[in-house]
Amino acid sequence: MSKNIFKPAIDGIIFLFRSQRNAVIHLLVTFLVIVAGVYFDITKVEWIAILLCIGLVLVSEGMNTAIEQLGDAITKDNNQSIKKAKDVAAGAVLMAAIIAAVAGFVIFTPYLIKIFFS
Repeated sequence: MSKNIFKPAIDGIIFLFRSQRNAVIHLLVTFLVIVAGVYFDITKVEWIAILLCIGLVLVSEGMNTAIEQLGDAITKDNNQSIKKAKDVAAGAVLMAAIIAAVAGFVIFTPYLIKIFFS
């Protein structure tokens, strides 16, 4: 039995962030959002919403990368089914990022208004 049952998952996470520029951007935004959450001392419910959004985006990015890798392993030729699968996966990441941005706007706008207009 393997000593580290998490090694394949850790390898996958490392591959994701080493190979995908957008995943690194999402990670940087994650860091900034966490810093903002600490700075503004957001509520527990707001933290839960933020963490769920972060998870949604990062998991979507990981699944998108997995689908891209699998499609590329199957064929390098122009395959419309693989293209559609990749497009849908990329669209899922975009939807997750938009949802996260809207949630961040809803959560952080009142805190920013207090700073700039109080």
